[in-house]
Amino acid sequence: MPTAAPGLFFCTAACVLLIFVSVSAPTWNSISFLNVGTNSANNGGSLHFGVFGFTGSGKSVGYNFPAGIVPDVSRLNTTTLHNLTGTLILHPIAAALSGLTVLFGLCGLAHRVGTIFMTIMSVLAFIVTLLAWVIDMVLWGIVRDRVRDQGVSAQYGNANWLTLGALAALALSFCLGVCGSFGNYRRRRAAAY
Repeated sequence: MPTAAPGLFFCTAACVLLIFVSVSAPTWNSISFLNVGTNSANNGGSLHFGVFGFTGSGKSVGYNFPAGIVPDVSRLNTTTLHNLTGTLILHPIAAALSGLTVLFGLCGLAHRVGTIFMTIMSVLAFIVTLLAWVIDMVLWGIVRDRVRDQGVSAQYGNANWLTLGALAALALSFCLGVCGSFGNYRRRRAAAY
């Protein structure tokens, strides 16, 4: 088995998970960071918040929370929270970096240089994903608490945990990539002659 294969498997898994997170609500309501119960008939009485907006909204980088989800929406529509929703763009960036990691991993199936570049890219993707996950926990923790303080139900969505899964996969990809970088490529090449 090529020494890059185990690392390639995990960086591919991370890429897929981050793509799922990137197409969260409003594009795909099954994937969301926060689910807030409302009194409206919109989507069965709940709003799902994702990277580029929420259920029924247009897509944008950074958004305000809709009026009517809580009695006092001004506690949610602060400059800080608006700016934090803009940082959710880190998820598609991490997905793109993971995609590059996969491409280098495919090259690593044939040559050590590809495995080394896969390892380097997995570190970059890991750092961006870690930053995105920390921001997720801070942003959605604050919003969830402020919504609950006003008597409206709110719970974390699955996008937070998909991001955490991608983070773990990228860590494994890095560790396995380091091991694969020191694999014995010369023996395979000599056997081919």
